[in-house]
Amino acid sequence: MTEALTSTRDRLVLNAARLFQQRGYHGVGLAEILAESGAPKGSLYHHFPNGKADLALAAADWAGGEMQRIMADAFEHAASFDDGATTLCFKLAKLFDLSGHRDGCPVSSTLFEGAANDAFRDRAAEIFAGWIGTVTTHGVRFGLSPDAAEMMAERLFMGLEGAWVLARAQKTAEPLRRLPRLLGHMPGA
Repeated sequence: MTEALTSTRDRLVLNAARLFQQRGYHGVGLAEILAESGAPKGSLYHHFPNGKADLALAAADWAGGEMQRIMADAFEHAASFDDGATTLCFKLAKLFDLSGHRDGCPVSSTLFEGAANDAFRDRAAEIFAGWIGTVTTHGVRFGLSPDAAEMMAERLFMGLEGAWVLARAQKTAEPLRRLPRLLGHMPGA
């Protein structure tokens, strides 16, 4: 992505999302985000009047949308719910490999490692509900009842969050790759 094609606001959001995912909210300063974005300090407060907190919410929204896109893509051409869940786990494992085995969940790293405030927790709940909703929709499409699809989506989401934490601790994407088998979403499970 080139600067000429991206607005100052977008550069701030994209760089903040990347840096927060790598090092958490408290591990990144505004000066670093501004430097990475090639943006003057005044533009930060022009776009984000409450500074870092507003930027973190925007970064989480962007990252949440990207993750929802990855989820939708994993399930779109799948032959079954299990195939979609397996594809999703393997896509996230590949992204984790590309990060050098260090990036956290793009929303948790930003909002739960940030300031303990209701706005951050509420936004995380909204984003996670959107992810679960996306997977639930695909479960229904594959013939699961709405309740069963939601249960499967929640189980997958909980497994992904735990596998991501374990992957970071072990510095390997293998927990993400093993998750489908642990959840019964792979042949031979």
